[in-house]
Amino acid sequence: MGRWQSGQLPQTVNLVPSGYGGSNPSLPTINMFLKEELERLYNNGLSMMEIAKGSDCSLSGVKYWMDKYAIPRRSRSEATYIKRNPDGDPFQVKNKLTRNEIFLKGLGLGLYWGEGDKSSNNTQVRISNTDPRLIKKFKEFLIKICGVKEGKFKYYLMIFNDSDKEKAVRFWEDKLNIQRNQLGKIVIIPPQGKGTYKKKNQLGLLNIAVINKNLKEKILGMIDKI
Repeated sequence: MGRWQSGQLPQTVNLVPSGYGGSNPSLPTINMFLKEELERLYNNGLSMMEIAKGSDCSLSGVKYWMDKYAIPRRSRSEATYIKRNPDGDPFQVKNKLTRNEIFLKGLGLGLYWGEGDKSSNNTQVRISNTDPRLIKKFKEFLIKICGVKEGKFKYYLMIFNDSDKEKAVRFWEDKLNIQRNQLGKIVIIPPQGKGTYKKKNQLGLLNIAVINKNLKEKILGMIDKI
């Protein structure tokens, strides 16, 4: 009976569907899925192969009924996303907001509009700055408005090759209340300018990121409505 428990099995009958071989007895029979059952299994994140194995049906049979019922297929990226997030999106954008939350949402969207990574080539919700207050406020927006959990944040620090690395690390650890291992690999770069630019950036440029394509699409969608 495959991997499904009793009560979870799709309802099927054996048949040779019309146009799939007619009355030719040499052709294999195909398990017929009820549309609602097939949609339920597929929309719950199972692949066609997993459905086939779990219901003792051939993969070609599952494909046949997916096409027969015109059930939309997931793209490869959508399938990967579901595999990585089997319980659904690891965030939940808040809709009912207090006055302070409305202000925070507007601020967060404004920061991302001006400073964030809006490229469609990656799945990172990412912002970079030398000001820890800006980084903290954007993080607060992601937590309180977008429902992102603390463990989902990633940090990347970039500093000049003539900067005091340990001083820069201690600075960001203290300002963001994070541990050294949360900063990951520190990128060392040559100075990009002179005078006040170099002086302002001696403590480095911090990137804060959450890797989730659906969250990025949500945020960019909210910006589009402004």
